[in-house]
Amino acid sequence: MHLYDFWRSSAAYRVRIALNLKGLKSGRTYINLAPNVLAQNAPSFRDVNPQGFVPALVLDDGTTLTQSMAIIEYIDEMHPEPRLLPQDPLARADIRALAQSVACDIHPLNNARVLRFLKDPLGHDPETISKIWYAHWIAEGFTALEQVVDDDGFCRGSVPSLADVCLLPQIYNARRFDVALDAYPKLRKIEETCNQIEAFANAVPELQPDAVKA
Repeated sequence: MHLYDFWRSSAAYRVRIALNLKGLKSGRTYINLAPNVLAQNAPSFRDVNPQGFVPALVLDDGTTLTQSMAIIEYIDEMHPEPRLLPQDPLARADIRALAQSVACDIHPLNNARVLRFLKDPLGHDPETISKIWYAHWIAEGFTALEQVVDDDGFCRGSVPSLADVCLLPQIYNARRFDVALDAYPKLRKIEETCNQIEAFANAVPELQPDAVKA
């Protein structure tokens, strides 16, 4: 397997966690998504993923998978231990709902390309984008999640699931944008519990080889 990655991509962060939890190794190509580089627009990468998004996972037979949720579910089906999605259909739907509340409702509104569009061409200043737009959608999503997740250190049950894999990168981003998290003690407990697990800790953006050291 070969993963196209970027250290600050939330979606790629999810896939790194999933690969780590499964104990799977992959080759890496790093696609610099920084605004002054935008390497995702290079024709060589568009040949891999016409959308220009990371992550993309190229399998050993040359098949390319895109979209982090599809990649993670494929990994979970091909390497089912430890499970990220339960076998029971109702429990599986519950975990998917928690995961998608982050991946489909919070993350797309606060994705880098959306934030860039708000700045240029729409002309919003960075303070408005980070303190109002970004913080608003985090609060909307986290307030709802705080009500429905468990209080035992994981979103559900006693082991990490796809829901935790999606939540941790979003909490990381909230902290990066200085969004206050005091109102979400259960989410912060999940963050603390997960980051004590090597698979999560090793996927943190600053530890990636392509990370830009401030």
